[in-house]
Amino acid sequence: MTGYLKFAMIGASALAMAACTSSGTAERNAAAGAALGAAAGAAIGNNVGDGDATRGAAIGAVVGGTAGAVKGCSEAGDCGNRNRPDNYDPYNYDSDGDGVVDARDRYPNDRRNW
Repeated sequence: MTGYLKFAMIGASALAMAACTSSGTAERNAAAGAALGAAAGAAIGNNVGDGDATRGAAIGAVVGGTAGAVKGCSEAGDCGNRNRPDNYDPYNYDSDGDGVVDARDRYPNDRRNW
């Protein structure tokens, strides 16, 4: 019983950190995906196979975090280094041409958002 309580507290902490973060979309979605994946993995791992909730939670956290990061990157469009010069400097370069340099632009590849 103590193991489940510890696991629930870790999941609640991860979810709280995901809600309070001020980082980008990819990071928030990765943290939320990891928390939800860990919860789902623990439930599935506890009820299927050998009943190992810890292993299911770990697998679910990795899969959920990866899926969340991919979703966040596709939503924000700020992953990768599309069409940037070799001497790229985020303080002097505006990738999307919206008038905000990349270092200050939350969405450096989307001219509709900054």
